[in-house]
Amino acid sequence: MARLSLEMFLSADGDAESIQYRILSAVKAYREDFYRNRLYPGLAELIDVRESLLSVQKDLDGLAKRLPQQLTGIDIEKKKLVFEPRGLETADVRRVADVIAWGLPMIQDAIEEGRSTYEFVEEHVSIEEVGIIPMYRAEGYIFIPDHRSKVLHVIRYEVSLFVSGKEKYRALKTHVLRSFEEGRLVPTPETLKMQLIADHADLPNPATFQCVTELDFPFTETIFPVAKRKLMARVAA
Repeated sequence: MARLSLEMFLSADGDAESIQYRILSAVKAYREDFYRNRLYPGLAELIDVRESLLSVQKDLDGLAKRLPQQLTGIDIEKKKLVFEPRGLETADVRRVADVIAWGLPMIQDAIEEGRSTYEFVEEHVSIEEVGIIPMYRAEGYIFIPDHRSKVLHVIRYEVSLFVSGKEKYRALKTHVLRSFEEGRLVPTPETLKMQLIADHADLPNPATFQCVTELDFPFTETIFPVAKRKLMARVAA
């Protein structure tokens, strides 16, 4: 599927009609994913593109009043337009601005569809403690069901900190240790925790959680990322 990007909009200084068609097709594909309850990475991508377009749109509002210069591209990391002093045609800027103004409401509508599904999933996914939770929760285990594939995943997690500029962020690393087929004899969460303690001496008193849900939505695209976000909120509290 074609991924939506800033470049699609900024290339509108050429054939705006073909660019609009590509954008429309890309947004339609995202909405089809949401209809099939596949949230990621589509929802995050749409939100990022929207925020970037709003930033570019703000730049474009005052662009026609600047000294003559050529729009040559965009700095993806800084989300800023890149210019060269070669003379700027107001019509080119207007075409880019028109395509952005045309596309933003459509992207926002798609985001709202994705958010609606996300809120439904979030409401029907809970993270529960298994046994006593220690003070140290930066490492541990979580058990997450994949009802669509009829599997229970035993996952080890680790919270790490990284710095970007002046900001500090938390990242959640995960690793699937093993998976149990549903329908067979699956150990209770408490028994699983004891087995993990016996098998992994580096975590003698692990923080252990289980994800509880009856949803049979796609695991990789929906259940897993939502469970990870809720787990992160739980261990960071």
